[in-house]
Amino acid sequence: MTSEKNAAAEQAGVIDGTKTILLVGVGGQGTILAGKLLAEVAAEAGLDVKVSEIHGMSQRGGSVSTVIRVGEEVSTMVCDAGCADVVVAFEAVEALRAQHYLAEGGRMFVNDEQITPVSVNIGNAEMPAKVRPRLREMGAHLLDAGVIARGLGAPKSTNVVLVGALSTALPFGEELWREAVRRCVPPATVEANLAAFEAGRDAARRGEAR
Repeated sequence: MTSEKNAAAEQAGVIDGTKTILLVGVGGQGTILAGKLLAEVAAEAGLDVKVSEIHGMSQRGGSVSTVIRVGEEVSTMVCDAGCADVVVAFEAVEALRAQHYLAEGGRMFVNDEQITPVSVNIGNAEMPAKVRPRLREMGAHLLDAGVIARGLGAPKSTNVVLVGALSTALPFGEELWREAVRRCVPPATVEANLAAFEAGRDAARRGEAR
């Protein structure tokens, strides 16, 4: 690592340890792009980055998760129970599934949306009860990311709204995030995605993620 990158990492505030971020959702929600954005930001800050993606059912709607670990030197991709510093859930039921990964004192951001899985639709399973109260009881931050994205006229940018909320929990400069958005999204959608990122960040800072 160059001295310039060391300085950037020190400024990022995570060089003395490894942080683990877990993204969970269902197929088609954009978790992979969200993970790419975070990985880009961490790499630009001069940190070692490891990314691991797990896909459930191949079709849209199956559970997916992405583990991103960042630090001066990341030696393993293992994300055991209680080790995630931040969990971002793109769907509320997936947040309940992932709650045991959250570290003590960690933060969880949840898109306040419930997607009925195929197993429930065909009668093989039931949706869990009292999802929102259970999430609030465990201290999760519920965020109407889909509503925010649609309000901006960019319904496909729900994932970037959640990245904006996530950015408030990590010590990376805002411009690093904006540059990552510019690099990673299609050129025609850059402005819409930048607006989605700012809206998610602002909502979290104003306490709309609650």
